[in-house]
Amino acid sequence: MACPAMESAAATALRSVLSRGHMAAERSGRSREQVRIVAVSKTKSVSVIHQAYEAGHRVFGENYVQELVEKAPQLPADIEWHFIGNLQSNKVKALLGGVPNLDMVETVDDEKIANHLDRAVANLGRKPLKVLVQVNTSGEESKYGVEPSGCVELAKHVKLRCPSLIFSGLMTIGMLDYSSTPENFKTLRNCRTEVCEALGIPEEQCELSMGMSADFEQAIEMGSTNVRIGSTIFGPREYPKKDKVSEPKSSSS
Repeated sequence: MACPAMESAAATALRSVLSRGHMAAERSGRSREQVRIVAVSKTKSVSVIHQAYEAGHRVFGENYVQELVEKAPQLPADIEWHFIGNLQSNKVKALLGGVPNLDMVETVDDEKIANHLDRAVANLGRKPLKVLVQVNTSGEESKYGVEPSGCVELAKHVKLRCPSLIFSGLMTIGMLDYSSTPENFKTLRNCRTEVCEALGIPEEQCELSMGMSADFEQAIEMGSTNVRIGSTIFGPREYPKKDKVSEPKSSSS
């Protein structure tokens, strides 16, 4: 369990992040309601997450299925969970069955995982699940995500062939150090333009999940509607040794 000082620090940091995010939204000509702050709580205890909840926050993100499945039942049911890590097909049932209040999967990067999610949602009798298509905007082999040239076809597949999924937009991680560049953001915006033209939907209906702790204000100013903030809210993480190897290929914050 976290000590009260840590928990208080998380709530204070959360308020600061929300304020910075709201100001960035205003600078981009949007209202604060048009930008979602996902508090990424991986490696953090339930008690620390609860402090952020008590401070009024309701949207949280996790990278690992097992961690989310263990935490979610211990926390209030009105939390909107986002899964932001690479999702393996053999973990889909556990994720959807173990987290009834899972609101979105941000990391659909091929048709196979889309199909698995679609079937699992239908089999479990869940309401349709919101998903984002993950795009590899940095071109690094260490990153998951469909190539920008393939995002239209994958988005079409989700929207037209996966009736239990709701195509909600696009997501990217950015550079290897998780500090994206304007080029990454521009690439994702260009992908959105192409996807929306192909699907015949307005760009306002296609979210952009880009921006993390190091660059979320710039991301918001460049059009992000969903930013994933972890360490800036919850402080440095402590990873088991096994995760240090796989971290470069997981969705961070």
